Formats: sequence, structure tokens, C-alpha cells
Amino acid sequence: MPKIDDSALVQIVDAALADSARRSGDLLVCKPGCFQCCVGVFAISQLDALRLRAALDALESTDAERAGRIRSRVAESLARISPEFPGDAASGLLPEFDGPSDEADAFEAAFDVFANDEVCPVLDPATGICDLYAARPIPCRTFGPPVKNAEGGLGVCELCFHGATSEQIAACEMHPDPEHLEERLLAELREETGAHGQTIISYALRG
Repeated sequence: MPKIDDSALVQIVDAALADSARRSGDLLVCKPGCFQCCVGVFAISQLDALRLRAALDALESTDAERAGRIRSRVAESLARISPEFPGDAASGLLPEFDGPSDEADAFEAAFDVFANDEVCPVLDPATGICDLYAARPIPCRTFGPPVKNAEGGLGVCELCFHGATSEQIAACEMHPDPEHLEERLLAELREETGAHGQTIISYALRG
């Protein structure tokens, strides 16, 4: 397995989350056992995939039974979603586009409705808690607080910030990676291994 140390990135993102949570106070209601954000497929980077695989491999040596349950849920998830996967089912990669195009629009439309009811296979259904929480992808770490979306607006979890004004939401904005460290680490990973593009958690953990 390639050795790309992204611990600094994780620390930066987690510190940004903690700062936003402090400013958000009771408006941010995320807590253990709340897992709405764990339902529905989303794209993750190759860094996220690498981190998840390393964590699952490590879990094999400390709790083989729990690791086995994750692997079983991954296999079950892939059996359900692979036939409709809007990417390359052999590699698990989502398509990459150089810019706006009809093909890109068609993919976005397909991905928006793909596996929206699929529960993340890393979620323990008995506890509602992530079995690989310390290694969770960056999108998981940034979901909940106000974060700028592709259109420049602030996206928040629909369960949070009820009754808050736009000014209150803006005051809690999270800046997860201001120095664009993730981008540099992804370039380093691609140069070392050739790995590039995005995937989803079930494919990232495929045996």
C-alpha cells in the first residue's frame, strides 16, 4: 500500500470542524447515533480511499470480527448498487471531465439519483456509529457545518441551523482546507502510484 501521510490534512480539517462547532453552539446538532449523512452515495478522493483501506486492514489485526462485518456489508452493498453504478464498475472510478459538457451534465444527473437510499457499509447498523470513524473521508468530516458549495453558497445539514438567520450561518462557516493541502497530496499520490479520480466507499473497500 502506498505511503502518503495525510495526517496533517486530517488535523487541519478536524481543527476547522472543532472551530466551526464552537461558533455554532446549539445550532449544530450532529452527535453519535445521528447518521442521516451516512445514507446516500457520495464521491470520495483517492486519499480518502487509501485512508479507509489502511484503517480496515489495521482493524483486521485488532478486531477481525468487526472488520469481517464491514467487508460483508461492502460486498452486500456492491451487489445492490453495481448494476446501476454510473462509473467504471471494474475500477470503481467515477468519470472525469475537463469542463462543462453534455456528457458531464448527464453524469451529474445520473449520480444525483444514484443509490440515494444506500447506507454506508462502514456504518454499524446496530449502533448508528461509523466503524472507521478516525479514518472517515473528508466529505464526512465537513458535513454539517456551513461549507461553501460549488455555486458559492453555504451548504448545511438539513437537521442543523433551524431558525438561524443567513448572518448566523455565515458566522459559523467552516474553512476546511484553506491552504489546499489535499490538492497537493492528491498530486503526490498520483505521481507515486498513478491513482487518480474519485470513487465511492463501497468500491474503495472492495476486497
